[in-house]
Amino acid sequence: MNKQEKVMSHPVVELFEIEPDIIQVKMQDRVHKNAFSKELTRGLIQSFELIQASSSYKVVILTGYDSYFATGGTQEGLLRIQQGITNFTDDNIYSLALDCPIPVIAAMQGHGIGGGFVMGLFADLVVLSRESVYTTNFMKYGFTPGMGATFIVPQKLGLSLAQELLLTASNYRGAELEKRGIPFAVLPRQQVMDHALELARQLAEKPRNSLITLKDHLVAPLRAQISRVVEQEIIMHEKTFHQAEVKDRIAQLYGN
Repeated sequence: MNKQEKVMSHPVVELFEIEPDIIQVKMQDRVHKNAFSKELTRGLIQSFELIQASSSYKVVILTGYDSYFATGGTQEGLLRIQQGITNFTDDNIYSLALDCPIPVIAAMQGHGIGGGFVMGLFADLVVLSRESVYTTNFMKYGFTPGMGATFIVPQKLGLSLAQELLLTASNYRGAELEKRGIPFAVLPRQQVMDHALELARQLAEKPRNSLITLKDHLVAPLRAQISRVVEQEIIMHEKTFHQAEVKDRIAQLYGN
C-alpha cells in the first residue's frame, strides 16, 4: 500500500495503482460528503474511461473516504429532476462497475445512501462495514427508486429484503444487514479496505483475459436487462417525481 502511484489528478476522485494489476478509485468529495456532485460524477466517469482504455489492470477497488462511501443525489440534482430539467440517466454512473470489463470490488467502508449504495451493488464483489448506514431511501423523498435500484437490489440482496429496503426507505447498519443474511463480507470499518485488497490480490493472480471472459459471461444477463429496467424507472419517475410534495420533502430533508 505504500507504493501507490497516482494515475489521474482530479479534485474529488483519486485513481491509484496500488499494485501493477490493481487500480483503486477513491471518491473524496468532502464538501458534498460524496454525494453525486458534478465534480464527483465527472471524476468517476473519467476514472472508468481510463481503466477501460488500459490493457494492464486486472481488478478495480472502488471506495470512499473516512465514513462515507457515496451518498446519492445532491439537493440541486434532485430538484433538477423534480423540475423535469434532467434525468438520472443523463450521466450514467450507476452501472460503471457493471460495464467495466474487469472485475470491480466495492469497498463500502462508509455510508452508502440511495444511489450511492445502489452504485456499489453493481460491483462484482461487495464489502460492507458494520458501523456504516446503508439505505435505498428514494421513497423517503416521495419518488420511486432510480439508478437501477429496482433491479440490482433484488438481484444482490434477494427479493424479500429488497422489497423492505425499497418500500420503507429505512436505514440499516451493516451489522444489521449481516444479521439479515446478506451474501457479502461485513467487517469493522478499519478492516474493509484490507479485505478488499486481499480479494483483489486473489483475482490478480488469474490471467486478465480469463477474468474479462468470465465476468462478461457472469454479468451478461444483468447487462441485457438493465436498459429495460431503467426505462421503466424513468416512466415511474414521470408519475412520481414531479409532485409538489416531492419538492417539499427534498427541501425539508436537506434542511432548507
